[in-house]
Amino acid sequence: MTENSTKKHRSGFVNIIGNPNVGKSTLMNAMVGEKLSIVTAKAQTTRHRIMGIVNGEDYQIVYSDTPGILKPNYRLQQNMLNFVDTAIGDADIILYVTDTVETADKNVEYVKKLQNLDCPVVIVINKIDISTQDKVVEKITYWKEQVPKATVIPASAQEKFNLDSIFDTVVEALPECPPWYDKDAFTDKNLRFFASEIIREKILLNYDQEIPYSCEVVVEAFKEGAERYDISAIIYVMRDSQKGIIIGKKGASLKKVGTEARIEMEEFFQKKVFLSLFVKVDAGWRESRRELRRFGYED
Repeated sequence: MTENSTKKHRSGFVNIIGNPNVGKSTLMNAMVGEKLSIVTAKAQTTRHRIMGIVNGEDYQIVYSDTPGILKPNYRLQQNMLNFVDTAIGDADIILYVTDTVETADKNVEYVKKLQNLDCPVVIVINKIDISTQDKVVEKITYWKEQVPKATVIPASAQEKFNLDSIFDTVVEALPECPPWYDKDAFTDKNLRFFASEIIREKILLNYDQEIPYSCEVVVEAFKEGAERYDISAIIYVMRDSQKGIIIGKKGASLKKVGTEARIEMEEFFQKKVFLSLFVKVDAGWRESRRELRRFGYED
């Protein structure tokens, strides 16, 4: 009997948590090899819990990207924090992402949760490419003291440095288990979701201040043709003044967002895309349980 034939299959949920802007989405995208989570320099870019699945002959890693840990100011943010708490509760392995920039005492209550978890914890110190060796060593020492049972790995998700160490550590810690998903699956989200996220990313990149945080994108129609996808989406805002800003003078701003989104969709879907965008006002959507359920933030 060969060594491979006696190998047990390993499978598990590897949930990525951490504060805003530490590089959680960049890390998951790099580990999965697909751009599944949108990435910008702005906080609260990730709103949903997004899974990315990596398959091997004798393993399946189900990564889960989550929103950044924050003090909620409205119902949407509370629901985003609920995604984080759920991820902590159902993880086989926790990847806690920090970086060389943030202050170590940010959201200390979640560090205390790490200390009491029964599952393996891997602390990734991201962005070492913009730090010094002494600073990185200092961070490693600090986190080993804070969470003694954790494996601490310095890395750069942006530069794809030391990701092999994270991968090897994760695979070694996976429980013996059959695969949770088909071996050809790479995410739990559908095409509509990625279309809406691509549009939302372009809004984050093209508008300042509160505008991106007042917007939600809903794909109303997604027609899959042999040669082309026809997609129609609505951008919801909270005030008429925001609607005017999103549209811009003679529609120029909305056209720019639509063009950038269409180009990225064509690359992501590997199909031609015809994209129609509309803007509507929904004043209380961030506090409305009914609207948040419609937008996928509540069960």
